[in-house]
Amino acid sequence: MPQYVLQGGGYHAEISPMGAALRVLTHGGRDLVASWPEGGPVPFFSGTLLAPWPNRLGHGRYTFQGERLELPVNEPERGHALHGLVAFADWEPAGPPPAGDGLSSVRLAHTIEPSPGYPFRLALQVTYTVGHEGLTTTLTAENVGDRPAPYGCGPHPWLIADEGPETGWEFDLPAGHVLFTDETMLPTTLERVEDTTLDFRVPRPIGATVADHAFTGLEADHDGVTRVRLRGAGGGVQIAWEAAAMPWVQVCTGTGFGHRGIAVEPMTCPPDAFNSGSDLVVLDPGTKHEAGWTISAL
Repeated sequence: MPQYVLQGGGYHAEISPMGAALRVLTHGGRDLVASWPEGGPVPFFSGTLLAPWPNRLGHGRYTFQGERLELPVNEPERGHALHGLVAFADWEPAGPPPAGDGLSSVRLAHTIEPSPGYPFRLALQVTYTVGHEGLTTTLTAENVGDRPAPYGCGPHPWLIADEGPETGWEFDLPAGHVLFTDETMLPTTLERVEDTTLDFRVPRPIGATVADHAFTGLEADHDGVTRVRLRGAGGGVQIAWEAAAMPWVQVCTGTGFGHRGIAVEPMTCPPDAFNSGSDLVVLDPGTKHEAGWTISAL
């Protein structure tokens, strides 16, 4: 399976056409994300794009504009529809296929065709660009169907600070609230982080903390950008995005799941948004939605 290799600003990225997934990202030879073999398998959705919903959709069932719909369950142990419809889909070049070495950018496309559980048609495009500021990803969805469509999105990178153990990494997460869930990972209560063990607004080592939670109440810098950072003795990594466009972030500590790295997943909406309506995007025919994020070395 051919990979798209991008280089620039000291960064090296490899993008898989399967899921348009970020398979490799290094800076100066240092890993910034957990990688996986060129032909797969893809562990824990590592580097994939999540659309038309991120996270979980409870029992795969929802009602939209009075119509009861049901999607296939792909998380059988909990009974939910997980991480959208495109994480393992085939993506094609948008325009002439890129050629040659030393590419700094690639644009891929995939169309979600109507199905019984998601009877909407969306044209997706993703652009990956490397430069001195890092790897920037922009995901655009256009409703090319004839009816409004519910929509949400996000990425699923597993970030790596350095070669040391995750427990020693310092975590900087500027989020004021955390969403707790039931035993099947569906939302229950939204709590202030200061009332929990998951307050990382003042950077501190991850230690024994095990998390698989969505956070919101994101603090942004003066430029409107939220920056989440991991630092170790040998370096660090940052993911940054506009808080107004993606007001949620899912954080999953790999130590609790037997996977290398910390998943930091900016999201346009929380888990089960197709049912709650919380921060749900509704795309009318002919309209577009765009979200972007940048991963960089520290």
